[in-house]
Amino acid sequence: MAHQEHKSCIGACIQCAEECEHCGNACIVENRPECARLCIDCAEICWSSAAFMSRGSQFMEAMCVVCADICDACAAECAKHKNEHCQRCAEACRECAEECRKMAMPSMKARGARVGQVR
Repeated sequence: MAHQEHKSCIGACIQCAEECEHCGNACIVENRPECARLCIDCAEICWSSAAFMSRGSQFMEAMCVVCADICDACAAECAKHKNEHCQRCAEACRECAEECRKMAMPSMKARGARVGQVR
């Protein structure tokens, strides 16, 4: 079953989405709109990627490639800020990006595409 096979990646996506939701809300209050926007985008793609993997969607690898790219952008933005919620978010984003790339790599290679290049 897909949800068992991709449990580690699903867990990383859910953890990242939770941290991004918290961080995004905090950054709205703290008037960091770019950080907030990236966190909200990242949370959305992480929730969606977890759902795609849970149901074994034929598009789960493509979702995870995009998820990893958005997580990288969110991690880079959050890492600029010294507060605890941004630092936790950046770490969760880095872990999620790594898990998503590991999950998507074999199938993207089998299709002859580079990871990071959705067909």
